Amino acid sequence: MYDDKELQEYRDLLKTPTKFEEGFDWKTVVGAIFIGFLMMPGSMYLQLVIGQGIGPAARWVTIILFAEIAKRSYTELKQQEIFLLYYMAGAALASPFSGLLWQQYLVQSDAARMLGLTEFIPAWVAPQPGSESLIERTFFHRDWLIPILLLVGAQIVQRIDHFGLGYALYRITSDVEKLPFPMAPVGALGTMALAESTEEKQASWKWRVFSVGGVIGLAFGAVYVLLPAVSGLLFTEPIRLIPIPWVELTPYTEKVLPAVATGIQFDLGLFFIGMVLPFWAVIGGLIGIIITFAANPVLYEHGILHRWHPGMETVETVFANNFDFYMSFSIGLGLAIGLIGIYYVIKSFRGEHAKSRESWSKLFEPPEGRGDINFWVSIAIYVFSTLAYVGMSLLLVPNFPWIFFLLYGFIYTPIISYITARMEGIAGQFVSLPLVREASFIAGAKFFGYQGIEIWYAPIPIHNYGEATVHFREIELTGTSIRGIIKAELVVFPVVMIASLLFSQFIWQLAPIPSSNYPYAQELWHLQALNTLLMQTSTLEGNSLFFQALSGPVVMGGISLGLVLYAILNALGLPVLLVYGVVRGLGQSTPHGFILEVTGALIGRYFFQKKYGAMWRQYAPVLLAGFSCGMGLTGMFAMGCTLILKSLGKMAY
Repeated sequence: MYDDKELQEYRDLLKTPTKFEEGFDWKTVVGAIFIGFLMMPGSMYLQLVIGQGIGPAARWVTIILFAEIAKRSYTELKQQEIFLLYYMAGAALASPFSGLLWQQYLVQSDAARMLGLTEFIPAWVAPQPGSESLIERTFFHRDWLIPILLLVGAQIVQRIDHFGLGYALYRITSDVEKLPFPMAPVGALGTMALAESTEEKQASWKWRVFSVGGVIGLAFGAVYVLLPAVSGLLFTEPIRLIPIPWVELTPYTEKVLPAVATGIQFDLGLFFIGMVLPFWAVIGGLIGIIITFAANPVLYEHGILHRWHPGMETVETVFANNFDFYMSFSIGLGLAIGLIGIYYVIKSFRGEHAKSRESWSKLFEPPEGRGDINFWVSIAIYVFSTLAYVGMSLLLVPNFPWIFFLLYGFIYTPIISYITARMEGIAGQFVSLPLVREASFIAGAKFFGYQGIEIWYAPIPIHNYGEATVHFREIELTGTSIRGIIKAELVVFPVVMIASLLFSQFIWQLAPIPSSNYPYAQELWHLQALNTLLMQTSTLEGNSLFFQALSGPVVMGGISLGLVLYAILNALGLPVLLVYGVVRGLGQSTPHGFILEVTGALIGRYFFQKKYGAMWRQYAPVLLAGFSCGMGLTGMFAMGCTLILKSLGKMAY
């Protein structure tokens, strides 16, 4: 596992710097306001329309704009200043209040009515149907006061928590255990590309590659996003030369491939993502999907996928198959991957990474200038935030056994977080154990008499902080001081909260969500609601639909297949990332985007990598960043046209 050549290529992309700077100044403050009030609404709008927010594009657009302003002010942006803008954009695009748009839909959804759960959704999640706030589509109503206050409180704790256990594990796995974190350089390279672009010397290859991606993104975004948005304002129906979110083929292939969801997604971003993702992970995903395509007709013929019937499209097919088989099977596969991760973490203590371990004194002797927090302070932050989550959960769900909250926060969370931190540090892989949270809820209902669904919405302290170690490693690789990150958090938080609430309200006022104005939400939110609410029936009285869907033998079959598959591939000496890819493909998600993703992976490996050699590993993420930037610019322009013209249409003259 440790000698995997592909992982080694990622490890060697960047070396750890010896000098660190905060990078926090007036540019950072202005950047936070710019991101919150100009980038966030565009991202929220695109998420509802095409299923993907601006993502990295908001970061790149912000950085490019500030870099150009800096040049005209006879100054330049340092690498650390650029990374802080990049970091804040990521925090802003989380858009916490957009979750309320989902909650207002969920409580009014056909799925909730069909499953008989509408009345059980608590008022501190969303007002019940019939509330004036839902009829008028406004968050500025007393019925939303408690949900908004809870959201703000949870967000405050979450931002403080960011410097708790995740940071402590970063210090252990990076400073003491000296793990390589192979995927961290990929995240750091984009900001370094733009840092070089602000220098007065001749433009580097990174800036040229970024510009090529940007032009492609602008051209594709004009057709994919801008044309439908503008034509929808001018004509009764929008002109869509490229279908959003995909071309539906399931009704045309059902005779040849019964119970198989088929279609093609034409989002060119998937092509560039395929170039960036590890090649064998993509190929593994393709193998998993091919196996699924072959297995579903057999499962249908044997009556296992019995809820599927001819005439179903993608959303109905995926939900029916999940109910009959794939929910249980995916749980088994996930448990298998979790067990494999735990096995390798245990094994790694005796492997080559154990030889590079430093003394534990390194926890208290961090590199000079990196701005580290005292290790014990980070542990205290973790304890405080966990107790805050426990307190909120007890307040909201007083009849659920409190012992579970403590077990979540102080037993399960640190164990799974450390396992994930080591797997991220060694192989760049996230580890999760599916159904732990759900199983504990069911146990609370079965053995302690809890009945209801409030627990599913409570901010319980069950987290996996392992992934945060990668983000701190990225911060280190860019030479940014932790003190600068803390200051950025203090500035960006109030901006994000205010902007997110205002623009969630504004977008909801324009049209019901979901509706034809937001095609992605209209197409997929129903499936997401069905899957979400199906699980919640498990803590109600009676024979819930969840227990009808859950099959112990199928779960065990998934575990067995995952372990056997891994053993075979490992024995054959195939790359470790292939295994994770196969499991991803077997998970029975919508497979429509894999064609472009695999095409990107093949062209990247067998054309560009042969042409440019090892440098292609660095070109690909910068090219993707440029494409995202171009797509984001067209998306923001489309969103601006839509919001302005629709707002004018609502004005009384």
